Amino acid sequence: MRTIQNTLYVMTPGAYLHLENDTLRVDVERVKKLQVPLHHLGGVVCLGNIMLSPALMHRCADEGIALVLLNEQGRFKARLEGAVSGNILLRQAQHKLALQTDFALDAGKNFIAGKLRNSRQVLLRGAREASDEADRAAITAQADSLRLAWQGLPYAADLDAVRGIEGNAAKNYFAALPLLVKRELRDDFSMDGRTRRPPRDRFNALLSFLYAMLMNDCRSAVEAVGLDPQLGFLHAVRPGRAALALDLMEEFRAVLADRLALTLINRGQINASDFTLREGGAVLLGDTARRTVVTAYQERKQEEILHPLTESRAPFALLPLLQARLLARTLRGEVEHYPPFLYR
Repeated sequence: MRTIQNTLYVMTPGAYLHLENDTLRVDVERVKKLQVPLHHLGGVVCLGNIMLSPALMHRCADEGIALVLLNEQGRFKARLEGAVSGNILLRQAQHKLALQTDFALDAGKNFIAGKLRNSRQVLLRGAREASDEADRAAITAQADSLRLAWQGLPYAADLDAVRGIEGNAAKNYFAALPLLVKRELRDDFSMDGRTRRPPRDRFNALLSFLYAMLMNDCRSAVEAVGLDPQLGFLHAVRPGRAALALDLMEEFRAVLADRLALTLINRGQINASDFTLREGGAVLLGDTARRTVVTAYQERKQEEILHPLTESRAPFALLPLLQARLLARTLRGEVEHYPPFLYR
């Protein structure tokens, strides 16, 4: 038996979250809209102008329920959590090994190996489903370039070389990704590479929003096993940057975010009118569309998949936690090399 704690996403502007006995209550204009027992929650994510009572914040800290604040477009602003738990010996091992060049390089290669392999799987699936021969050929060519990048990873001499391989592969991947959009929708969802802060087109705006939610899940996963989310192996350490969560996230971008973005676009669940184009070129996802994306993301996380290492079925929601546990085992010396998640 397993329990998957839910994350509550609150997006209604002006919503007020407060404590009522052992429940979290959501009011909008003094009218109750939702009431959830606290023991059903693993986290609460507030997007935009959401109000929180001090009593609720204290109780969430006591219960280990993370409160995350994002802006309207999903960009991280703050996180409230209780006292740091976890195994201090595990964190000591993490900090020690992060300074060991060989270990950090090996871990970085494996994070990116997972990313390249999973991104290639998304392209190969798109090539199989393409109805146009020219599209199929172009997608397959970029999938082949990812294979070559993956094969070249073992020969990278340092982390800068690994990042260089990843950067070039990402350019090729994002050049092919728009070809997986239906032809009649490509004018509205064109993409000239990956852009962020701010995103410059609708496709990038949708990806940025999905990546923000995925990032929160990966950070929660590394914290749940007792790791320090600020200290990564691939991503450089910067104040306020959850480098380890970004490391772990690389394996899941394609299968949890990119594929979902394509599904939402191709099925017409998200369309051009769901975005606002600002002066200066920024593109923002609208309020109604954000609710659609959050709902689809939560549904996607409940879908089950066969984990290639455990050979057991697990929902997508548990994958970051399973990988964080494998990383912890690697840091303890129980596993020689970190095994990335490889999507089949």
